[in-house]
Amino acid sequence: MADPPPGAAIDVHDVRALRALAHPLRMSLLATLRSDGPSTASRLAERLGESSGATSYHLRQLAGFGFVEEVPDEGTTRERWWRALHRSTRWNTEDFLDEPGGPEIVDELTDRLVAHQRRMLAAFAAERERADAAWRAAASLNDWALRISPARARELMDELNGVLQRWRDEEEEPDQPLVHVLLDLFPLQDYPL
Repeated sequence: MADPPPGAAIDVHDVRALRALAHPLRMSLLATLRSDGPSTASRLAERLGESSGATSYHLRQLAGFGFVEEVPDEGTTRERWWRALHRSTRWNTEDFLDEPGGPEIVDELTDRLVAHQRRMLAAFAAERERADAAWRAAASLNDWALRISPARARELMDELNGVLQRWRDEEEEPDQPLVHVLLDLFPLQDYPL
């Protein structure tokens, strides 16, 4: 199991940092460093099907906004090692609504995150039959619906995120596989059938 990044979370308040993060390759690089641990641009390029020049460039861009860093005292001048600085990224949409280009970058990032969640759920569906019985029994997909105001929805999300943060801080078992929890809260005008 890879060591987790040193910091718990990074809060993004700068539209330029959010724009940097919204790039598809940068999102993949950061996700890979968070899940697999430190790596080189060459290894990341091979894993992601990119050129090492592209991964190296985008790692430097991520470093410029404080998402990743070179691993101190690791690697050579030719082969530098990189690591994620935080286990997760947070931002509040309302911080960007009045910023030039803010709403567009939030929409772009949201679309990319929804597509990523689709890929994660599809991977789970493809792998679930190969999982051992204990993991098949422990895995869970839920669909809750309740009627609440936006203020109460924010309160609920804060509470649920707090529970997950407590579990990560106090209950995590480093020798166990990485488990993904997708936690979404959103209104729909019409329920898709």
